[in-house]
Amino acid sequence: MSQADVDVVLEQFEATNRRDFERAMSHYGDDVELVVHPGAFLDAGTHTGREAVGAWFGDWFRTFAPGYSFEIEETRDLDELVFLFASHRGRGRTSGVEVHGKTAYLYTVRDGKIVRVELYPGRGEALEAAAARK
Repeated sequence: MSQADVDVVLEQFEATNRRDFERAMSHYGDDVELVVHPGAFLDAGTHTGREAVGAWFGDWFRTFAPGYSFEIEETRDLDELVFLFASHRGRGRTSGVEVHGKTAYLYTVRDGKIVRVELYPGRGEALEAAAARK
């Protein structure tokens, strides 16, 4: 990975926070794979292709009122991967209940596009998974 790859991931988060989902999704490759590990979010599983990944993220965001956002706490270039750790918060669209959490991400970027993203419930799990690939 390179700083340019880290920048692709950061730009995708910036676009997401601005609710510019078209721009956010433009950073994903057509054959992107999203792997949501148990405990990271309620809907665990694997989703393949930009349309399926966009649908998963769309379903997630529709459960929250406007204003749901991410704050990036840490990024690291891990050679073949980009590690990102973020907190997120907002309010339920129907309930109005405030929700918050923290999620760790491993991104694979190829030719300027995100081709794989993995969501983990914590920093330790993501870093262990990254170390196991070396």
